[in-house]
Amino acid sequence: MRRRWWFAGLLALGLVGLAHAATLVTGAGATFPYPLYSKWFDEFHKRNPDLQINYQSIGSGGGIRQVLEGTVDFGATDGPMSDEQLRAAPVPILHLPTALGAVVPTFNLPGVERIRFTPEAVADIFLGRITHWNDPALTKENPGIALPASAIVPMHRSDGSGTTYIFTDYLAKVSPEWQQRVGRGTSVNWPVGLGGKGNEGVAGLVKQTPNAIGYVELIYAVQNKLPYGDVRNRSGKFVQATLESVTAAAAAAAEKMPEDFRVSITDPAGADAYPIASFTWLLVPARIKDAEKGAAIKKFLAWMLADGQQLAAPLNYAPLPASVVALEQKALTMIQAGGS
Repeated sequence: MRRRWWFAGLLALGLVGLAHAATLVTGAGATFPYPLYSKWFDEFHKRNPDLQINYQSIGSGGGIRQVLEGTVDFGATDGPMSDEQLRAAPVPILHLPTALGAVVPTFNLPGVERIRFTPEAVADIFLGRITHWNDPALTKENPGIALPASAIVPMHRSDGSGTTYIFTDYLAKVSPEWQQRVGRGTSVNWPVGLGGKGNEGVAGLVKQTPNAIGYVELIYAVQNKLPYGDVRNRSGKFVQATLESVTAAAAAAAEKMPEDFRVSITDPAGADAYPIASFTWLLVPARIKDAEKGAAIKKFLAWMLADGQQLAAPLNYAPLPASVVALEQKALTMIQAGGS
């Protein structure tokens, strides 16, 4: 009899445990915002112990693919889905901006902490036209800096990447040759350079390779203590990537935000705007069959647009403009949870 009661007690405890199991939401995609997303999902779980979000930082290309295949509950990308990709989706996919970030040209030159880059120089380095650090196109804009005669070692992403989309979108705008030869995309045929997986991979390659240059999201340069360059903007001013200069880049776009939130803010107007900046998006199905998961996602998104924005700046991401937050709060009503 005692054994029977003991077994019944264990069974009851097990059932209680199952009844209170956390709702697990899965996502995958961009590495660009991963440091911020990791912080968000952890803080959200602390406030909502019954809700847990598991996010895999696999690159924007992987995030788009998995949300289209339905193997995750949401995706994440720094390059908007194409019209063709959206038409292929089994249900409508919403692009919901989460924050703003900057892509910076980061480099490894002993003794050099700051370099000025013109748009033409950045394009020509990755086209293979500028091959040495003491090229006149670089020394002209950097008087007083002893740039070496060493060969430049370009680094780029080897995986499908929203960071690559932002970088190549910028280069396609400022360089007709880049637009014609390479174009823009999450993956492109690089004329020169070595590939690394994820922002982490490119930052690691640059850090361990003398004379290297690569492009990464700002927080990855900061975390790896890598120097990064100022880039000349459309107004002719060399601008460093900061929260203020990224916010300035978003100002004009925020006023004319399209209904689907798919917008490019690279090479913007504005004297103080950093030219290689972007929104980053969560890709959320407009219809979510699992009612609990749908409710959890909507609850997270509402928190992200309010309290979550306050966690962006400490990690070197710019919070969303208030006008964009207001538009997104309306967009959340489009997400249907439960039902067919």
